[in-house]
Amino acid sequence: MVVQGEASRRRKLLVADMDSTMIAVECIDELADYAGLKAEVAAVTERAMNGEIGFETALAERVALLAGLEEDAIDRCRAERVRLTPGALPLVRTMKREGAWTILVSGGFTRFADPVGAEIGFDRVVANRLGVMAGKLDGTVAPPVLGAEGKRLALLDAVAERGLRADETLAVGDGANDVPMLKEAGLGIAYHAKPAAAAAADASIVHNDLTALLYAQGWARSEWEE
Repeated sequence: MVVQGEASRRRKLLVADMDSTMIAVECIDELADYAGLKAEVAAVTERAMNGEIGFETALAERVALLAGLEEDAIDRCRAERVRLTPGALPLVRTMKREGAWTILVSGGFTRFADPVGAEIGFDRVVANRLGVMAGKLDGTVAPPVLGAEGKRLALLDAVAERGLRADETLAVGDGANDVPMLKEAGLGIAYHAKPAAAAAADASIVHNDLTALLYAQGWARSEWEE
């Protein structure tokens, strides 16, 4: 249950994490599978999501393991592995129809986030850039690295740009690097989240899909934009 005041239920800004929130997978783990390293990379991802290791450190460690992977593995991975989370499309499209501004923020990579953002209909996409040299991943991420603070600042920049109040904003995410933006938002929602994110959020979605965020804002099923 998401309890909030009637006057501010329908939000004018949505800032959403991508991996395991708007899509059903962790892209870096799936990409690592093409290099035969999924178990190693996924173990680091899990630690980072739980807040046991800093995001930037974890990202650098995982990306370094992918050095030498053919660049075309990115496109193959996106086509074969990336699937939208149920409810992602109606959530974003309904909020946009009603005038909300929507931002997809990802500690992952633009090669995944840009197409996902376009497919769902986000107004803006912010993510990291994988280093590529001579058709292969070079094991680096282009600076500056977007992590927890970058996600928080993306929300604050949009608030200033759009002239919004904090209570007109909604953020959703699932991991430790989403905690600052969840705390900054007027309504921070942990979605099928790790304990660190669940503890920081105003409310948690445990069983339902992303359409729960539409119900939380007072939209009946008949009002959704499919």
